[in-house]
Amino acid sequence: MTEAFIYDHVRSPRGKGKADGSLHEVTAVQLAAQVLGAVRDRNGLDTGLLDDVVLGCAQPVGEQGGNIARSAVLVAGYDESVAGQQVHRFCASALEAVNTAAAHIMAGQASAAIGGGVECMSRTYIGADSGAWSADPWVNYHSYFAPQGIGADMIATLDGYSRNDVDSYAAESQRRAASAWQGQRFSKSIIPIRDVLGEVLLDHDEHMRPGTTVEQLGNLKPAFTALGEKGGFDAVAMMRYPEIEAVNHVHTGGNSSGIVDGAAAVLVGNADFGKASGLKARARIKAFASIGSEPTIMLTAPADVTRKALKHAGMSIDDIDLFEINEAFASVVMRFMRALELDPEKVNVNGGAIALGHPLGATGAMILGTVLDELERRDLNTALVTLCAGNGLGTATIIERV
Repeated sequence: MTEAFIYDHVRSPRGKGKADGSLHEVTAVQLAAQVLGAVRDRNGLDTGLLDDVVLGCAQPVGEQGGNIARSAVLVAGYDESVAGQQVHRFCASALEAVNTAAAHIMAGQASAAIGGGVECMSRTYIGADSGAWSADPWVNYHSYFAPQGIGADMIATLDGYSRNDVDSYAAESQRRAASAWQGQRFSKSIIPIRDVLGEVLLDHDEHMRPGTTVEQLGNLKPAFTALGEKGGFDAVAMMRYPEIEAVNHVHTGGNSSGIVDGAAAVLVGNADFGKASGLKARARIKAFASIGSEPTIMLTAPADVTRKALKHAGMSIDDIDLFEINEAFASVVMRFMRALELDPEKVNVNGGAIALGHPLGATGAMILGTVLDELERRDLNTALVTLCAGNGLGTATIIERV
């Protein structure tokens, strides 16, 4: 099997996913195109050597639909021979896009490709592509559908996490993210996003709230109480989990992932591509996996998909130096660490989506790049990246420095 190497990665800063966010005026295709352009320019890349660009997008409708990857390829000025593919695995879309690009290379059917993702959450809304999962009554009923926030609170209820527990985790995410920015740990890979006149709109992650304390977080009201109690979703979830007498609603806007805009790209290729391009490989993609999990909670897959990826790689949990798991909600990461008995000092060491934000279809590629930079900074070797995703899905990727 051909090895797939990571040669570079680039991401945008994360802009607040609201009308007053700094990236709101930038369309998804323009945001993705700027990231693709940066990959080309900083590597002096002959884009005619690329076989494909695979981009994840979790709301692939409207201006984010119509195979945004191919549109971004053309807007970025890539060679028209470069194909484009749009991938949708909910929050795991961008990591799945990288894995798809790597799979073609490993199978010998491509020599180089870019995997990544884009999401402009200020220009769309969560659930824009809802489909049968949540909108079809038959599917909805038979899968005991409940929104993700209810699932996060269900994890907290089942595992016994208190409000203070999840707020403490969130405050630590903010602290780590602020420390990472102060230490310029993201500067190697973030590019400024510009407007049509070339003026910089944003060059830093603007969702962060440095200095956030547990006490401040404790003043926020639970976000999903009304949805669960008045909306009836607590009752649905308890039908699936009859051992629970009541759902403990502990998640708020402060201990859940932030809504943001963003894009990311990871350049993957075989050894011959590296030689032809004059590029040095930074890491190899050692293994990857995806699984389905229980769809009512829908957020429990990361531990099991991690075990599956480790099995593919012939590795154990002790072989991994750093872990990145998307901070969809605090309880998701806490369950992941408990299930795998992980040292918290190896997990999301530069903070996560609670502090930085979660641009749904782009996050997987972003955190893959973040952990690669951190491996190099710490002179470590291996990392595992994983995300939970809608409708009970999970994806994981293992990388190894070369």
